[in-house]
Amino acid sequence: MLIIVSNHALRRLRSSRQDGITMADLHQAARQIPGRILVATRFRNYRGQSGRSFDFVVKDIANGRLIITVIGK
Repeated sequence: MLIIVSNHALRRLRSSRQDGITMADLHQAARQIPGRILVATRFRNYRGQSGRSFDFVVKDIANGRLIITVIGK
């Protein structure tokens, strides 16, 4: 499945609150979600390789799985 990261999520990754969360962490977390996500849904309590905890909002679109935003904790 193709994982697409929105421009908004990319900007959020650059902020200090999301420091330590990588694109690889997002891709891995998005691949772990089974089934289809028809409406934008927040998935909670994922952990990056750095140990940083994060939530993210995902929706399935025709081209693949869209990561809309990332929320670091």
